[in-house]
Amino acid sequence: MIETTYGVDNNPEMKEPLMEGLGLCTSSKMQPIRDLVAKVAATNTTVLLRGESGVGKEVVGRAIHKLSPRAAKLFLKVNCAALPGELLESELFGHEKGAFTGAYRQKPGKFEAADGGTLLLDEIAEMPIRLQAKLLHVLQDGEFSRVGGEKLIGSDVRLIAATNRDLEAAMRAHQFREDLYYRLNVIEIRVPPLRERREEIPILIEHFRRRFNAQYGRTVDIPADTVRVFMEYHWPGNIRELENAVKRIVVLGSARPVHQEIVASLARGPRTMSPLTAAVAATVNPDQVVSLKEIARQAAREAERVAIKEVLDRVHWNRAKAARLLQISYKALLYKIVQCGLVNQDDKEPEAVKETEIMAS
Repeated sequence: MIETTYGVDNNPEMKEPLMEGLGLCTSSKMQPIRDLVAKVAATNTTVLLRGESGVGKEVVGRAIHKLSPRAAKLFLKVNCAALPGELLESELFGHEKGAFTGAYRQKPGKFEAADGGTLLLDEIAEMPIRLQAKLLHVLQDGEFSRVGGEKLIGSDVRLIAATNRDLEAAMRAHQFREDLYYRLNVIEIRVPPLRERREEIPILIEHFRRRFNAQYGRTVDIPADTVRVFMEYHWPGNIRELENAVKRIVVLGSARPVHQEIVASLARGPRTMSPLTAAVAATVNPDQVVSLKEIARQAAREAERVAIKEVLDRVHWNRAKAARLLQISYKALLYKIVQCGLVNQDDKEPEAVKETEIMAS
């Protein structure tokens, strides 16, 4: 059993949810975060969660809620990148009947549904500037009106925001309001990537293995040599990528395919070193010939891969939207996804999905 350090060990109702979330994050890197969560949970202050995609920002947000006086109320999450501005405003604040085409009835928003509870706004940097102003008003005055309505509605919601983007750079680019930034950033929690918390990997592997075995009715084990390979891998997709890898092992009934993929990736070296850097570093060996044209080609391919992945992650792998943003055809994007070896960590069987989509297009 994993021990928790939140001061709730004598409260089984509090302790049990943590065993499924932040209680699994036992590394020394996560200890300051666990301590900070314990301190801020009892307050009503806003919290800004920062970190790479897939590091577990939502897990931290849920832990804050579960340890707070609001634990008996709802914890709701809204992804600000998943909806266009007009629909996002309606999702957050609700709308009145007839407010826009298709508004056939009055609809409460998440701020009303989460009254007394906690609302997590994920990918807050993707919220349109106009809507940022309305959110700021809610935080300042504790009230809002539905879309198409004039009645002011009181709001008793604890707000947690999360982002993997550089908000300071977004402010300099006039894409994020400075006043909203300071209103949200009362308490900032930076969640480190999994590559800095490697001691958690065996615990997370076992947790996901048990979950997916139960989900799919399997009894798949993960060999010790695969666990060792997983410990060496750099996990650019963080915990979400690890979860997907374990899911694939359970679905396939064997660790060998995933094991071989990870070994091949390790042989190529961590992606944090670009092909250009690797090629230039190779010139340290005076006997090795380095083609300048090949360096340029490799750098261009890597830059393309990084750009495509960034856009896909930003739009949550909405391939049609990504193709529009990248100004290429949908079919061309599908081929490039396969060519670059990109994987949507939320897909249950990503390779099959990609091949099917290409054939259909």
